[in-house]
Amino acid sequence: MLPKLGNHEFAVGSCGRFPVSQRWQRLFRSRILHSLGAQTALYYYGLIGLLCLLFLDAIREMRKYSNEDYDLNVNPKAEMQAHMKLFRAQRNFYISGFALLLSLIIRRISTLLSQQGTLQAQNEAALKQATSASDTARRLMKEQESKKNTGETSMHSKDEVQTLQTEINTLKEDMASLKRDRDAIKSQAESVSKEYDRLLEEHEKLQRKIQTGGGDKKSD
Repeated sequence: MLPKLGNHEFAVGSCGRFPVSQRWQRLFRSRILHSLGAQTALYYYGLIGLLCLLFLDAIREMRKYSNEDYDLNVNPKAEMQAHMKLFRAQRNFYISGFALLLSLIIRRISTLLSQQGTLQAQNEAALKQATSASDTARRLMKEQESKKNTGETSMHSKDEVQTLQTEINTLKEDMASLKRDRDAIKSQAESVSKEYDRLLEEHEKLQRKIQTGGGDKKSD
């Protein structure tokens, strides 16, 4: 029998519903995760390979017992045994298929969370740069106004103010672009999370159906 999905998979998938905070960003950039990154990827692809093998084996078993001929004269219980094996093959097919699909969805959600955290950090850094440049520009403009009142002008100050104003406009455009990217990734994460919830509900219904069918088989 294939193993059921664990609670940790549900918890990881549920994270897609919430916005990424600085805590998530620190977690994604931690040394522990970076040191375990290669091993985790290896285990993940190994799990995907194992699920693919189980999925293909279930398909093979379904085709085998669906087209099998029964000789009731030799073994009267042959048909019932074949139906039981077909039922188990179908059960393994659905469970391995859902597990494979949910593993890919969880991988996609974790990638979106990481991208959203990176964009949020970039957005905060750009906001700090824009604030600093704006404060510097205001200070220089005040100095220039003061020099105008005393009859002194400085071309250097004018050029510096113009350069800072250009930098501020560039940072504002970068912030708007980062915000659009962040919103797009957040929307993708929410849609993937909703799809995960829907598939999880179908998986639970299928498990209950399989358990009910298995109980009926045993009672027969």
